[in-house]
Amino acid sequence: MTSEQMQDGSGCKHVDSGIHRVFHLLGKRWTGPIVAVLLEGPLHFADLGRAVPGISERMLSDRLTDLGAAGLVVREVEAGPPLRVSYQLTRAGAALEPAIRELRTWAEDHLPESTAACQSLVAAAAGEGSRIVHEASVAGT
Repeated sequence: MTSEQMQDGSGCKHVDSGIHRVFHLLGKRWTGPIVAVLLEGPLHFADLGRAVPGISERMLSDRLTDLGAAGLVVREVEAGPPLRVSYQLTRAGAALEPAIRELRTWAEDHLPESTAACQSLVAAAAGEGSRIVHEASVAGT
């Protein structure tokens, strides 16, 4: 690379714009697990929240809004009573299945689960709720 290329940046490699867009959306915390769960079929909001342990209702709503804006998820309101809302992947969202399957396989091969790592993730996910319960019980005594 010449000094001119170094100064004007023309000799530098750049991240592909498609990769940038994909990871900008799917790289957000909780987005991948939400898509992975929805690959199995439509779910009501509460069921989706239970299927992704540790996610708050607000975060789930925000991520579903992001996925909807990207055209990967569609929201359907079922007439009530009770009024129920379900979410399902669009054709574009369902097209992520091979990539999600490959990522799952890659993780199994290259990110082995360790008992300590699993315990710390579970503790981190549950920690906020248990801290609040503990603080409430201390305040009540």
